[in-house]
Amino acid sequence: MAARTWNAGGFGSNASSDTFGVEQRLLKLRRLSGLSRLMDTAVGIPGTRIRFGADSVLGLVPLLGDGAGALVGLYIVNEARRLGVPPEKLARMIGNVAMDSFIGGVPLLGDLFDVYFKSHRRNVQIILDHFGVQPEELRRKR
Repeated sequence: MAARTWNAGGFGSNASSDTFGVEQRLLKLRRLSGLSRLMDTAVGIPGTRIRFGADSVLGLVPLLGDGAGALVGLYIVNEARRLGVPPEKLARMIGNVAMDSFIGGVPLLGDLFDVYFKSHRRNVQIILDHFGVQPEELRRKR
């Protein structure tokens, strides 16, 4: 089975005649961005710049919580692979997930690490940087 890739030049230019395909890909990037936001920065602590998400809360449950966070992280990596992100960037993304899982598994220290490391957001940013997509392009037009 051939890997699916896309022409990165389709964003922000008139080079792509496959508008439907570009819109589908943009929708996938929006979903990945939303998932990473939910996992890493969904909730802010009032009066501070500290934000955390479901990954930090799940990490409070020993082993299962960090395993669930790792599965979500691996889903993001798999979607990046399907989009055509090169292997060296995929390896970096897997390293982010592994670091989050292993250090996140340490009681107390791992929970604090989860609040600051935000592996899901880092990985989605790697995807966006690869394709040259700006955050403004992910916002829905109303």
